[in-house]
Amino acid sequence: MSKTVIISDDHPLFRQALRTAIAPLFSNANIIEVETLAETQDQLADHSVDLLLLDLRMSDSKGLVGLMIIKGSYPEVPVIIVSASEGAETIRSAIQAGASGYISKSASPDQIRESISLVAQGEVAIPDVARSDVSDSERQELEAIENISLLTPTQLKVLVKMTEGMLNKQIAYYMDISEATVKSHVTAIFKKLQVRTRTQAVVLAKQLEVVLSDED
Repeated sequence: MSKTVIISDDHPLFRQALRTAIAPLFSNANIIEVETLAETQDQLADHSVDLLLLDLRMSDSKGLVGLMIIKGSYPEVPVIIVSASEGAETIRSAIQAGASGYISKSASPDQIRESISLVAQGEVAIPDVARSDVSDSERQELEAIENISLLTPTQLKVLVKMTEGMLNKQIAYYMDISEATVKSHVTAIFKKLQVRTRTQAVVLAKQLEVVLSDED
């Protein structure tokens, strides 16, 4: 049975490099190339996907938000993050947010294939650089990421808009939902993030701004 693999990256040359690297691993694979998070979601809705290679930063997505949205909607799909960022903290944050692996854009074709093979076997592919000890401050950050990853895709979008300073009425208009529905989502966000106020939720999310908007 052929596999379906999505390569989600806004750089055509790198998509081609990934396609070339992984082709030997999957005979007769259906390899789909997309360049935005929206296109990625469309393909996930239309196909039974065996693996997603996801760029951390595209025109309509940045950092871990796209990963969290996808894992919230398609938890069964293994996602390998592909990024130019090689920092241990970023890698660990991606794994904490639900990624099954992490590939640096500087990785060789053999390293890319090795990581994908591990994930295909149900394991987690973590670069050696991310196996160092975790500081207390980073441990707290990872716990916060874990809590944020519990949000549904809609709740995550509401939280993002809260960090942008939008009021419930504005969020309702932007997302084309009722204000009562927004209030319900905000209450759920407070519970999952273990906070009591809107300010606390926004402060927590902004503390993770480097992680959530990490550029590659």
